[in-house]
Amino acid sequence: MNTPRHPDLTPDCASCAALCCVVFAFDQSESFGIDKAAGEVCPKLDSCGRCAIFVDRSRLGFSGCISYDCHGAGQRVTQEVFHGHTWRDDPGLTERMGEALSVLRQIHEKLLLLAAAEKLPLGIGERQALVELQIQLAPQSDWTESRLKAFPLVEISRKVSDFLTGLRRHFER
Repeated sequence: MNTPRHPDLTPDCASCAALCCVVFAFDQSESFGIDKAAGEVCPKLDSCGRCAIFVDRSRLGFSGCISYDCHGAGQRVTQEVFHGHTWRDDPGLTERMGEALSVLRQIHEKLLLLAAAEKLPLGIGERQALVELQIQLAPQSDWTESRLKAFPLVEISRKVSDFLTGLRRHFER
């Protein structure tokens, strides 16, 4: 049986291109102090593309920025998929980076669920199914833009859901 790759699922904002501050829309609310359209650069980013209000986000009405977690997808999109090129270098990359982030974040969410399942006393068949899903979600070779576009996210999401549902017996009393 192949050994699955275990990518780092913790965000590293310093290695990202502030994708969450650009690709997502914000609606002014308790969580966000402004309205911002998807694809629009957050006006709170400084000239270096870093959050100018980082330490004061909560006080200034941006608690949504604190609670958001890309699960490490942002830095992988920036460094692995786009090789360090960013929307700041080429504004034409904004939409493409956003699409890649959307897919990779969902992949990382599935990997987090499987990591939790991995801690259960799984049977041999369950363990094999888990590893097969992990390998599909975290292939040995790096993600590329074309591989993310072609990734069968709906199908794999269904398989992960079915697998996790099948683990119900571990929680029944």
